[in-house]
Amino acid sequence: MLSDIASNDDLEKLVDKFYTAVQEDAVLAPFFAHINFEHHKPRMVHFWSFVLLDEPGYTTNIFDKHANMALTKEALQQWVFLFERTAREHFSGEKTEQAILRAKTIAWTFQEKMKLG
Repeated sequence: MLSDIASNDDLEKLVDKFYTAVQEDAVLAPFFAHINFEHHKPRMVHFWSFVLLDEPGYTTNIFDKHANMALTKEALQQWVFLFERTAREHFSGEKTEQAILRAKTIAWTFQEKMKLG
């Protein structure tokens, strides 16, 4: 049985597995090709720690940081699909479900703000 997301180590695993899938995905890879994931990973883990584990101190507006990426509706849908698949492959429980719901909310918010209908 899979355990739930409970620590920063779990979040590092989720981020590593997810962004490996993103980099290998034909739809998403072009949007993220310029990103140094090892440099960016601590920020992603901190974001998810803030969201799921109540770690204080995260103040970055994630939409503002990604608004220039020219994402498409298809890319956002694929991002959610890969995130949910990755989360469910490695974890199970309340925090995992919260992570999936937050990812869906983020994608919906981006879609609305970018007017991708």
